[in-house]
Amino acid sequence: MAPGTLADDIRQKLGILSPAERKVARVLLAAYPSSGFETIATLAERAAVSAPTVLRFVNRLGYSGFPDFQAALRAELNDRNASPLSLYAAAEDADAADSAAGLMARSSTLFTTAVAQTLAETPAHDLEHAIALLSDRKRRITLVGGRFTHLLAQYLGLHLMQLRDDVRFLPERDVERTAALSALTRRDVLVIFDYRRYEHDKLAFAQLTRERGGKVVVFTDTWLSPAASHAEVVLPSHVDAPSPYDSLVPTLAVIETVVAGLITALGSEAHDHMKHNEDTARRIGLV
Repeated sequence: MAPGTLADDIRQKLGILSPAERKVARVLLAAYPSSGFETIATLAERAAVSAPTVLRFVNRLGYSGFPDFQAALRAELNDRNASPLSLYAAAEDADAADSAAGLMARSSTLFTTAVAQTLAETPAHDLEHAIALLSDRKRRITLVGGRFTHLLAQYLGLHLMQLRDDVRFLPERDVERTAALSALTRRDVLVIFDYRRYEHDKLAFAQLTRERGGKVVVFTDTWLSPAASHAEVVLPSHVDAPSPYDSLVPTLAVIETVVAGLITALGSEAHDHMKHNEDTARRIGLV
């Protein structure tokens, strides 16, 4: 993942850590990022390891010591909590020197790089697992997004509805939303879209789904939504953009990759489902 995304760095290095170091990693990931600001002694106690093990762990991540690790985490949090308003001045300064041609060239570079990095850094295992969960016809799929990312939830959800049954969006109205969440079971998959300036309800939704035995798939940025701590699958995307707003373009590329995988996984059943939907739409005068 991008430099500074410590949670992803930890996940990627789990395979090379010693058993004791993996205990430290799991404690950190379980309450990330706040756990990273605890003392060495507290982390060691919670992980049931020695203080030197904690130090070896941060060394394994490439840091010279625990203060160096925490400084990197603070820098990450500054980026993680950035809002469009806080990014506005920098974008305005950059745009002032841009002609239309310059803006297009800069956008081309940013979007091309962000999409390429996102797809290159998406672990094949996570992509395969997401496709397996979403193509499992025994499971019910519920999707929810945020202020802007509800558009992405709808985009993926509408594709899913063309390919399989039992797909819904989490209702907006309180009573309906409460009823839907109360009915979660082991057969449910909750798909969450949550990007920086993360929304607190998404963490609660993920935790509730996990407690009920369901599975959680989180689409997020490289700083990782807090909901990722309860997710079965996490699909992060870079969000670099020429404006103060985080780009949704790389996430859209991931979604379309997932859809392509779903079509392959569902095979002829997806084709039959699409045909049945088309026939129904024709009968009611929609096409």
